[in-house]
Amino acid sequence: MDAAQQEATARARELQRSWYGEPLGALFRRLIDDLGLNQARLAAVLGLSAPMLSQLMSGQRAKIGNPAVVQRVQALQELAGQVADGSISAGEATDRMEEIKKSQGGSVLTSTGQTTTTGGAPTVRRVVREIQSLLRSVAAAGDIIDAADSLAPAHPELAEFLRVYGAGRTADAVAHYEGHQS
Repeated sequence: MDAAQQEATARARELQRSWYGEPLGALFRRLIDDLGLNQARLAAVLGLSAPMLSQLMSGQRAKIGNPAVVQRVQALQELAGQVADGSISAGEATDRMEEIKKSQGGSVLTSTGQTTTTGGAPTVRRVVREIQSLLRSVAAAGDIIDAADSLAPAHPELAEFLRVYGAGRTADAVAHYEGHQS
């Protein structure tokens, strides 16, 4: 990728951050992880072609042009939160994804940080995903691992934190978070 392409990709990701609260690559990867999907299945549920999903994830395209797709993304974010907090099962989530796939309409995305449980407090999974998103917006996973390796001899706990949240799976980060609560 040449400098002009890198600049265009960075600009697209910043636009995504302003429009959707975060780069779509991070948002879509989280949905894939949380809902047990692959990219092709996510594209099908959203009503996008697989190449279009890939372009949005990589920053080759900045905006989702179809309001119904934006609404489906928001519905999937809400569904992922319900799966994370245990209010619905994986089987119910599969059924709900079929309903989302068929839905029409338009909406704007809410920031993932605003999605809460009925009690008003963010779920552990939401907090963890916000930490992951922040770390991953600063550096690539390989760079985070390199930083963790550099820190490990003097600061093993900090190195573990970087590895788990910066390059690990959400489920592992949730376990780490819960293990470090009083």
